[in-house]
Amino acid sequence: MTVITNIEDLRILAQKRVPRMFYQYADSGSWTESTYRANESDFDKILFRQRVAINMENRTTRTTMIGENVAMPVAIAPTGLTGMQHADGEILAARAAKKFGIPFTLSTMSICSIEDVAAGTGNHPFWFQLYVMRDRDFIERLIDRAKAAHCSALMLTLDLQIIGQRHNDLRNGLSAPPKLTIANMLNMMTKPRWGLGMLGTPRRQFGNIVGHVKDVENMGSLAEWTSRQFDPALSWNDVEWIKKRWGGKLILKGIQDVEDAQLAVDSGADALIVSNHGGRQLDGAPSSISALPAIVDAVGRKIEVHMDGGIRTGQHVLKAVALGAKGTYIGRAHLYGLGALGEAGVTKALEIIHKELDLTMAFCGRTDINTVDQGILLPGTC
Repeated sequence: MTVITNIEDLRILAQKRVPRMFYQYADSGSWTESTYRANESDFDKILFRQRVAINMENRTTRTTMIGENVAMPVAIAPTGLTGMQHADGEILAARAAKKFGIPFTLSTMSICSIEDVAAGTGNHPFWFQLYVMRDRDFIERLIDRAKAAHCSALMLTLDLQIIGQRHNDLRNGLSAPPKLTIANMLNMMTKPRWGLGMLGTPRRQFGNIVGHVKDVENMGSLAEWTSRQFDPALSWNDVEWIKKRWGGKLILKGIQDVEDAQLAVDSGADALIVSNHGGRQLDGAPSSISALPAIVDAVGRKIEVHMDGGIRTGQHVLKAVALGAKGTYIGRAHLYGLGALGEAGVTKALEIIHKELDLTMAFCGRTDINTVDQGILLPGTC
C-alpha cells in the first residue's frame, strides 16, 4: 500500500485514477503555463528563519476568516467540475471541510448543485462563488438559491469575464459529461474506480446551470458555453449591485493590482483574494505570492486580504500568512486528494497541510498562527 506523505503523492495517485481530460483540466494553466508554474515555484525563493530553545508547547493554528472561526487559515477554493474528479466530488469535499473546521467554497461551475451540497452536509453553512452571466435574471435566482441554502459568504470572481486559452482543454474536447469518443472511452476504461462511481450518481452535468437557465438543457463544450454566457462587460457597478442583492459577507476574488485592490476596498467588500485564477487566465502575470506584499501594504489595514494560487504545502500557507494574508485557499491540492481517494483524500490533504503548517510554525519559534509576521522569514528573501 502506498504511503501518502505529501500533496505530491496525492497528485500522482489522482493522475492514475482520474480520466485524462478532467485531470488535465485541474492540473494545467493557460498558454505557456509560466504563471501557473510561478505560482508554486516563487514560494521557494522565500526562506524561513529557524529558531531554537524556544518553548514550542501549546501550539494553535486556529484563527478567523471574515469573522468565521477556522481550524487553520485555509479554505477550499472554488473549482469547476469538481464532481468530475470523483463522483459527487463537491459534496465529499464539503463534508471533509466541515469535519476539519475550515470553509468550503462551491463554484458556480460545479457538478453538484447548491442544493445538493446543502443537503449532503446537513445544511452546514458553506461559501458560494459567483460568476456573472449575461442573463441577470439567472444571476438573481442563483444568489437567492445561495441565500436559501444558508451560504455564509458570497465570493465574486472578477477575473473570468473572458476565458483564457487552455491548450489541454481544447485538445481533450473538455465537456461534462464527457463526449463518448473512441479516445475518451479508451482512456475511461483504464479508470474503473472513477467509472463505477460515476455510474452510481445522477450528477454528471453542471448542477447550478442545467435546468436553471433558459434554453440550456445540455452544456456541451464548457469553453463554448462560457464564451457565450460570461459577461465581458462586468464592472464595479455590477459589484455594487451584487453586494446589495446578496446583503451578506462579500469576498472579491482575482485581485492582482494595487489600484484594483483599492477599488475593492471602495466597493465595501469584506475581503479580497490576491489571485490569478491559478495561472489559468493571463499567462505572464505575476505569481500570487509575489503580488501579495504590495497589496497588503496598500490596503491590508482597510480590508481582509486573502491569497490563492500555488499552495501545495503548509509551509506555503505559513509564508503567505507571514506576508500578511489573513487566509489562504487550496484548489488543486484538494482536487488531488479527491481524485486519489474521495472524501478521505480531501481529509488527508487537509491533515498534511495542517501538520506542515504546525511544525514549521514551531521551528520558526511561534506557537500561535495569529502572531506570525515577516519576522519568521529571512530578510532579503521576501
